[in-house]
Amino acid sequence: MSTTKGLENIVATQSAISSIIDDQLSYVGYKIDDLAENSSFEEIIYLLWNQKLPTKSELDALKADLAKNMTVSDAIINHLRSYDLKSVHPMAALRTAVSLLGIYDEEADDMDEAANKRKAIRIQAKIASIVAAFARIRDGKDPVQPKEGLSYAANFLFMLNGKDPEDIEVEAINKALVLHADHELNASTFTARVCVATLSDIYSGLVAAIGALKGPLHGGANENVMKMLLEIGEEENAIPYIKEKLENKEKIMGMGHRVYRNGDPRAKFLKEMSKQLTKRTGQEKWYNMSIKIEDYVKEHKGLPANVDFYSASVYHSLGIDEDLFTPIFAVSRTSGWIAHILEQYADNRLIRPRAEYNGPDLQDYVAIEDRG
Repeated sequence: MSTTKGLENIVATQSAISSIIDDQLSYVGYKIDDLAENSSFEEIIYLLWNQKLPTKSELDALKADLAKNMTVSDAIINHLRSYDLKSVHPMAALRTAVSLLGIYDEEADDMDEAANKRKAIRIQAKIASIVAAFARIRDGKDPVQPKEGLSYAANFLFMLNGKDPEDIEVEAINKALVLHADHELNASTFTARVCVATLSDIYSGLVAAIGALKGPLHGGANENVMKMLLEIGEEENAIPYIKEKLENKEKIMGMGHRVYRNGDPRAKFLKEMSKQLTKRTGQEKWYNMSIKIEDYVKEHKGLPANVDFYSASVYHSLGIDEDLFTPIFAVSRTSGWIAHILEQYADNRLIRPRAEYNGPDLQDYVAIEDRG
């Protein structure tokens, strides 16, 4: 058997959901550039789940379904209140809350296609509410109910901050949700598919995916980018800091990508949003610092920025705590996870790879009294 560490360049399945070909990301054949510039996140959800863009009536129906399912039960809210909010990471809280959703869902173990689609709506609607509720409870505030008439992105900000968001804030969150929605067979998506390939339920698949996304080499990268920027502090410290990191052979979070060789096509959109938002809030130093770091690392290591790099300063400019960055990633990627879970169910085969053994040769068993 031939092996590849980390399954790099191994094609594990076929999928009609998204593709990365010649550094071009597309969802169901639509270029990410076109979608980022023109689509709402709700359109992306529909596209990923149905393999086509919605008509106006189809989109309106989806928006209505999401809106009426956004409210989270008191059981979930009370559970969030029970956490040690000073120590629990929001991704751990989200992982547990999604598992709880399954406990309270009477259809959790119903594997009928129609039931799975109803669960998909409920999960996608509620995950944004859970993240916003956790953030508010942690700050000593009561959760805010979703507001009728707002888009998914606007409602997330409304539930997070308790006030109507500005247009540029909605644009930034919507763009981030669109850009993070799916990314072929990434670690968390693969984890979700492995889980449900056993015919486990959709909630188990989502919990498994969230667990994978929590890691700093996956979704946690954007949180660590902001921690790095805050540690650097001022623009003049950026290059000496990065230079020292590179000399010590330390990883610079948010730079380079396993799949892309000439740059992440999503990065430019959040780079522009970072420029606009940091200027609007008088925090241009985060954008300027990011530019210096990207240019230096690209020149000396050949690694361009990925989507995580500029999402950090975007979220920070919106007043969002850095440990909420990955949960926001999860809010978006839930749309892709669900699409892949439904695709796996539709043509399932248990995912069971092999491992090349590199341990000792066959050995004779030695009774315990004869072992030295």
